[in-house]
Amino acid sequence: MELAGQVAIVTGAGRGIGRATALELARMGADIVVAELDQAGAKRTAAEVTALGRRALAVPTDVTSRADLRGMVDRARAELGRIDILVNNAGIYRAAATLDVTEEHWDAVLDINAKGVFFASQAVLPTMIAQKSGSIVNLASMAGKIGSRTNLPYNASKAAVISMTKSLALAHAAEGVRVNCVCPGFVETDMWAAVAREQGALLGLTAEEFTRQRAAQVPLGRMERPEDVAHVIAFLASPRAAYMTGQALSVDGGLVMH
Repeated sequence: MELAGQVAIVTGAGRGIGRATALELARMGADIVVAELDQAGAKRTAAEVTALGRRALAVPTDVTSRADLRGMVDRARAELGRIDILVNNAGIYRAAATLDVTEEHWDAVLDINAKGVFFASQAVLPTMIAQKSGSIVNLASMAGKIGSRTNLPYNASKAAVISMTKSLALAHAAEGVRVNCVCPGFVETDMWAAVAREQGALLGLTAEEFTRQRAAQVPLGRMERPEDVAHVIAFLASPRAAYMTGQALSVDGGLVMH
């Protein structure tokens, strides 16, 4: 129970990596704020957290809305008393060939995946600075470290997350706030279903064929599970990672080795 007495906000925690992370942090003793647009998913995750014996709060949150982010912080403080951990997990994926990327596509991906990460962090920082402690863990991606023929805005958004992680870590280290990010690979989630469908269509493959091809590229020999990512996020959020900040950890089965 390394996180006993702590409060963690997880954005996009209604499913996938966010849900797995919320449950992992709860098992370690944290109370959880499920900040999620999909209220059915949020309530499911909150019920699972409660079943683990922790307090849970489901807060409707659009990470592109600064008013929603302020409300998320205000409710967490009012009802749970503090904020120790923020996991910026909410994100979207859309594929397109370079010449087919529209302004709307670019804005949608960058607003949620990059701008949302910054302003959610900005919203919790005053509380963490006042406490002189806090841990922010951002969801980047191996896509932030490599190029892509067919999802440039997504890759750019995740590269932005890696860059923001370093700048936030540097800006707030002296105030006791650590900021790190994880870079997953091919994770079996609802988002992966969209990736496989959209990328497969661009490459003339079925979603199943695309997934088989990608799994065959993984040195560890299998697709990634949400729990594989959640375990590393929980480590970074915990006192075990007390001397780590500004890092972008690859959690991808060996796909990107640098």
